[in-house]
Amino acid sequence: MGEQKKQMQIAAVVVTFNRLSYLQRLIPRLLDIQELDAILIVDNASTDGTPQWLSALNNERVKVHLLEQNMGGAGGFHVGLEWSYSLGYELTWMMDDDGLPDLDCLGTLLEYRNDFDFWGPAVLAEQNPEKLCFPVRVPRHATASRTLAELVEYSNAGSVEGVVIPFNGVLVKRSLVEKIGVPRAEFFIWGDDVEYLWRAARAGARVATVVDAHFLHPATDDLGAPMMFGKTTYNHSPSDLKHYCMARNNTVNLLEYRSILHVIGFWVKTAWFYTFVVPSMSRWKISVSAIWAGLRKNFTGHKRFLRG
Repeated sequence: MGEQKKQMQIAAVVVTFNRLSYLQRLIPRLLDIQELDAILIVDNASTDGTPQWLSALNNERVKVHLLEQNMGGAGGFHVGLEWSYSLGYELTWMMDDDGLPDLDCLGTLLEYRNDFDFWGPAVLAEQNPEKLCFPVRVPRHATASRTLAELVEYSNAGSVEGVVIPFNGVLVKRSLVEKIGVPRAEFFIWGDDVEYLWRAARAGARVATVVDAHFLHPATDDLGAPMMFGKTTYNHSPSDLKHYCMARNNTVNLLEYRSILHVIGFWVKTAWFYTFVVPSMSRWKISVSAIWAGLRKNFTGHKRFLRG
């Protein structure tokens, strides 16, 4: 087993920003996972004592990169995956600071290392692990899975091919990074994970979710809010920053990887949601601004929503 571990050379990349309490439970968990060779932490210029806590860890498996400014999750994963690649790791295990893998999560994922290039665990709602944290739409199926049991039903030989929730305990092979590069830093947050997944799929990467590998994540925001009489859903967030980035980046992704019809469909859903489901003139204005920025591929507008 030791020889296999050395050959695989696995690094975890953790992106963090002002969530020290989450980081303080994640890092000890990662240190208990023996398959990991290194834990690479990218700190997005935290101001809550995170840099001081990290500097006091004094563990040779933990390495820290302190960014001078907040680059968002997208910028953090851009830096982190590039860092892991430059250090020569064959596999990179990517996650946010608020996730928590089961102790056997990585070991279970590694059982599939010969089958996939970009694969990850079932991401479960921390408050209720029987539910998925994020709805999963399995390819060639009309309805989204919302529970672990539903996802298991679609699995074959322990995995669901063609779908994964990126950057929540996902493994990426070095060979794939060589082929497609790293996440787009300019996205800041939201949509960078989808863009990287679609980029990987376009390049022919073998993608999957391993249903017996489990990764807990707090269920937040109002993801998958039903609309249009329950016929579809919308990713609504109470955060103006998240909504702006979602609307802008989703427009960019749909233009680059789908079609103008998909883009128009997204615009219609956005208009419907903030007219009939959660009526909000301010969200209308933010949506129009974000979509226009996406059409022009202008990635600076989110800065007006940043605090401090």
